[in-house]
Amino acid sequence: MKYEPVIGLEVHVELNTKSKMFCRCFADYFSKEPNTHTCPICLGLPGALPYTNKEAITKCIQIGLALNCKIVDLSRFERKNYFYPDLPKGYQISQYRWPLCVEGWLEVEDKEGNVSKIRINRVHQEEDTGKLTHSDGQTLIDFNRSGVPLVEIVTEPDFTDPSQVKDYAKKLQQIFRYLSVSNADMEKGDMRLEANVSVRPVGQKELPNYRVELKNINSFRFMTAAIEYEIKRQIEALEKGEKLTQETRGWNEDKRETYLQRSKEEAHDYRYFPEPDLPELKMKSEEERVKEEMVELPQAKMQRFVSEYGISKQNAQVLVELKEVGYYFEKAVKLGEAQQIKPQELANYIVNQKITLASQDQVLRAVEFIAAKRVGIIEDEAVIKKIVLEVIKKNPKSVEDYKRGKLNALQALIGGVMRKTQGKVNVEKVMVVLEKKLKSGDTP
Repeated sequence: MKYEPVIGLEVHVELNTKSKMFCRCFADYFSKEPNTHTCPICLGLPGALPYTNKEAITKCIQIGLALNCKIVDLSRFERKNYFYPDLPKGYQISQYRWPLCVEGWLEVEDKEGNVSKIRINRVHQEEDTGKLTHSDGQTLIDFNRSGVPLVEIVTEPDFTDPSQVKDYAKKLQQIFRYLSVSNADMEKGDMRLEANVSVRPVGQKELPNYRVELKNINSFRFMTAAIEYEIKRQIEALEKGEKLTQETRGWNEDKRETYLQRSKEEAHDYRYFPEPDLPELKMKSEEERVKEEMVELPQAKMQRFVSEYGISKQNAQVLVELKEVGYYFEKAVKLGEAQQIKPQELANYIVNQKITLASQDQVLRAVEFIAAKRVGIIEDEAVIKKIVLEVIKKNPKSVEDYKRGKLNALQALIGGVMRKTQGKVNVEKVMVVLEKKLKSGDTP
């Protein structure tokens, strides 16, 4: 009998708000002294009352909108009850019946380039737990992370291949960074992956009566390896006549295998009930406000780059991978207009140079490199000084702005030199001469 995998994914992402989800403790806990970012609320001390972090709710809605979700009219927090050392209250404030965002989707590609639409069941807001450190037979608890705003994104079991899971997780990380809602640094635990994996006979439509959860994996590569191993393990077990059950497993990278952690709980085991200390959330007006402030997302930007600038889809994908690179590519296009440099030339240069952390200097160098390949480039420093002084004399406001600390004024002066020379000048030398003149005060 042949089997096929059935995979769903849960992604947890910590939001980069200044304070925690239900108190005013600083949320930036990484590398801080243990148990120094705590208070009676996030420690769950008797009589301490939580209150909702509005910025976290806004960022959760942004994620939901980016994933094509519906934003619910009414949402509520609930208590998810379970006893574990990293949970000081004895319960986690989460959402089960009334999540903020529902019924979304995201398109993914497998290793063959085939596109599939992955349904997203929910995007909901909750709080993170404390952090356990196991060392020398002891377990140490740091509650700095307890109460940090955490968003959980839960898919339907629509993945059929580990390569789809990897593409989905990478696209989520890119969206988080474009929205500036999280650093999504997996090594620091900002973003954590959990996969629910099971297998069924090929052709069977019903979902299997079990699922194995692979817990808290912090690497795209580890997640792919863990899913591949788990699919193989489950198929081999079924072929031996073994019965598979609901369980949670971890990934051992050294042994390259999954290992049993505990039996898997069901929703009713958590005894969810409405959080009595927090009000319900009415989201309709908030949804409209957030929609108006949404940034252009990577997929839309990529399509616009292809249609507006005539560059290839492959180059557009590279340019939008990092938000900063796409931004500076468009700056380079604008600068290159005076020299009649085509966007395709700039795109090819940036991609071929593998510029991954773009800056203003790199943009100017890109324009200069392409312009320098043309004849008549002014390289003579004496000539450049003369032109620079003329531009400074005609732009006193930009000079004053620069002296007041407005660095964008330098760009305006460079633009003046470029226009005066029709772009036929060494931009790097112009920058050096300009900065030297402005800093020395040697201006007309």
